[in-house]
Order: sequence, then structure tokens, then C-alpha cells
Amino acid sequence: MSDFDALCGLRNPGREAALQAAAERIRLGHFDQVRIMWCDLHGLTRGKALMPSAALRALRSGISMVSTLMLKDTSDRTAFKVFEPGGTASLPGFGQANNLMLMPDPASLCELPFSPGSAWMRAQPFFQDGTPVDLDPRQVLQQALQRLAQEGYGLRCGLEVEFHIYRITDDSAQMDPARAEWPGVPPEVALIHPGYKLLSEDWYDMAQPALQIVQQTALGLGLPLSSLELEMGPSQVEAVFDATDALSAADHMVLFRNAVRMALRRAGYHASFVCLPPFGNLMCSGWHLHQSLVRLSDGQNAMRRDAPAPGAAVQDASFSLSDVGEHWLAGLLAHAPGMTALCVPTTNGYGRFRPNALAPQSVLWGRDNRGALLRVIGGASDPGTRIENRMGEPAANPYLYLAAQIHAGLDGIEHGWRAPPGTDDPYAPAAQRLPTSLAQALQALADDSAMVQGLGADFVAYFSRIKAAEVARFEAAQDPIEFQRSEYFSRY
Repeated sequence: MSDFDALCGLRNPGREAALQAAAERIRLGHFDQVRIMWCDLHGLTRGKALMPSAALRALRSGISMVSTLMLKDTSDRTAFKVFEPGGTASLPGFGQANNLMLMPDPASLCELPFSPGSAWMRAQPFFQDGTPVDLDPRQVLQQALQRLAQEGYGLRCGLEVEFHIYRITDDSAQMDPARAEWPGVPPEVALIHPGYKLLSEDWYDMAQPALQIVQQTALGLGLPLSSLELEMGPSQVEAVFDATDALSAADHMVLFRNAVRMALRRAGYHASFVCLPPFGNLMCSGWHLHQSLVRLSDGQNAMRRDAPAPGAAVQDASFSLSDVGEHWLAGLLAHAPGMTALCVPTTNGYGRFRPNALAPQSVLWGRDNRGALLRVIGGASDPGTRIENRMGEPAANPYLYLAAQIHAGLDGIEHGWRAPPGTDDPYAPAAQRLPTSLAQALQALADDSAMVQGLGADFVAYFSRIKAAEVARFEAAQDPIEFQRSEYFSRY
């Protein structure tokens, strides 16, 4: 298997240079271990910690990974009957808990600032014949970006991520072997700030010890962190990142979310990226995704226009966006219900869709309107003109969240759709509503032929099967709050 990277078609000058550089750092003895990590369907990192000699071999030959890791739901149960005849008939290459191969990306090698001597490398799964696994979420985004590039565009994304940080007061129940459950209970926690004092400097100072860990972790990993802010809710904070290309933005979100949780846990904190932690009187967290199209021919913002279209009113999309920007906006609107399950993939996230909560409820856009689903920012001659999708929850898989934008937006471009006028009443009762549950969202995805075609029917069936298991457990739970406490709060 020493030439497995060649079998996978990964040998090229860029990767070879990165491989040699990574191998040199490992040989120099900078690291005691190298964590080879893969992002699963739910946005969590999984993998193995290799000794330096094994990590060097893995750069060429990869490492094995049990295929059932790709079939887990949010409770870590396998959603397919892998040991029964026909149990994985819809998943060619899977069955009997067989092995896949993880191939590391040497360019992603970095040192974990909270774990001295530990390095980290991102990896993606391949079948043993060298074929990439199309169900891999990063592969889904890569395929979407290839489709976008064929139309002459790239995508730039900026991230605004709200989440909660708590101080752990007692983790004895979580760590008690006599009380181990599947999934397990979370630790007992206390607030790091009392909330309801947006951007308060004194509350920020109260939370600063935890936020310093977030900052040191993000910057130590080379992530483009721009600011850390206090959000409205108790113990709620926000991290804002500079815009990058879409694949890098998704990679950054995966690394940030998982590294911050680990670094804070070492210091006695519990970070949660669930939308609504299982406590009363808290504010929901969202993940606002800023996006702009870039022309590959000249690198310029394709959503920017030099002047408003003749006769356009302020609430017309053509007042602020180029024609292609308006088509993209219209595609996002048309496919908003169908993309919801990818942007809000937990039963927990739907509690956020309510009136006057700085969160969307309906399929509407607005010019600099934070109550609308899609917020258009900038305007004529502004190089920063962009669209902000305010739908997502911070627990969403970044690769799938971004891939959904591409397939929806491209459909708008291909059909030349025009957007309706922007709203001044984002919570109007007559407006088309977003799905109000994960079950509704999965049905909307199944009914959206363009999204199914873009993502691939096999992927949609696979994603829906795993998410349906989650929905079934939620609907059968005697106590929905306790379900969300163990299913999400302790793990995401």
C-alpha cells in the first residue's frame, strides 16, 4: 500500500511539495504524535493518533478506518444493518464493517496549541481501490465547487458563529462508570456571564479567561479570526472570521469548532455549538454565512454592480446586486425549504425559527434586514457586496451547509430567476414559512429535485436515512429536553 496515494490520483507537484515539507517537520522530532482526523456527517472530527514513524508512512499509504463511522447517527449508533444481507445494498462499497482508507492532506499539518507535541492533519476517505467516497461531506462540497467553477465562478465565505461556553462545576456523573449511558450525560455547568447585556464590556471581562483560550486556540491554528464578541444570551458568545474561499472556510469551521471544545475542556469549560442548550431563559445560537461570488477570470466580486439598475427601487434586488447576484439570491430563496435540513440538521435547531428573535421564520430577503432569511449587504460600487444566509445553526456540517448554497444559487443562475422585492416585514404571517421540524425539512429536501440532483440522489438518501433515525428517537423520547441534553449538549 506504499503507493496508495498514486492509486488515489493524489500525486501532483503541489501535494508532493507539501508532503516533503510535512515529512521534514515530522522527522525533525517536533511532534510526539500526529492526529489524522476526518470530519463525519455531523461535523465532528474522528481519527487516530499516530506515532511519528507511522504518520510518515500514512502520508503515502493512508490509514484504515472502519466504514461504520460514516453510518453513525448523532447518538453514535449505526443507522444501517451492516451485518444483515442487503443491509447496505444502497451503499456500494460498504458492509460487514469493512475498512475504508483515510488519506491525509499534508498541507493541513499544524500543531495543536493546547496539546504540546501533538500535530493534526485533515484526511478524507477512499475505497481500497483508490476511488474517493462520494458520501464524504468534504467531497460533496468539492464536487459542488467543481460545478460552480465550470460556470466561471468561485465562492468566498465569511463566518459569524454563535455558541455557548460554560464553566464545568461537576463532571462526576459524566465520568462515573456506573452511570455511563449511550449517549452519555453532560457535565453540570455554570454560566461564564449572566447575559442580556449585548456587547457589554464588563460582561466581556468576566468571560475573558475562557475567551482568551478561544483566541489563543484559533490564532495558534492559523485561523482568520477577526473578533470575539458577547452575544445577548447568558454564556453566549460569537466568533467572527474574515472571508476566505469556501473550502477553506468550511475547513476552518471544522477545525475551530472541534479544537475550541477540546482546549476549553482541558481548562474546565464546556463549549456547546448546539442551537439551544437545554436550559430555560437562554438565547438560541445561529451561524450566519456571508457569501459572494468571485469571477475566476479576474478575481472580482461578481455580485457587485457599478450603479443601481435603471428604475430600480431600494427594495429591488437590482438596486444592490448584479444580475448574477440577483439570480443567486433568487435560487437561495427558491430552494430555502429544500436546503434547510443541511443548514439545520438537528431536531434542536428548529426552536430558533420564531418571530422577532433576530432569526428567520419565512422565505424572505431584505436589504440589511436581520430578521430576514437572506440579508443583502452593500450595494452599488461596494466591493464587499454580499448575501448573508441567517438560517444555519452552529452544529451544522460546514461542508454540507456551503454545498447547499452552491446548488441552490446555481439553479437560480441557470434559470435566470429574478428575486421578489425585499421585505420590510420579515415576520409577516402570510409569508411562506421555513420547515418547522427536522422531519419537515427532510421531506422538503426529498421534494426538491434540483437539490437532489445537485447533491446526488445517493447522498440525499444516505443523509436522510441517518437523520430519520435521529427524528425517530426524538419523537419516541418521553422527555424531549433530556433527549436533547444527552444527544446534543454533551456531544456537540
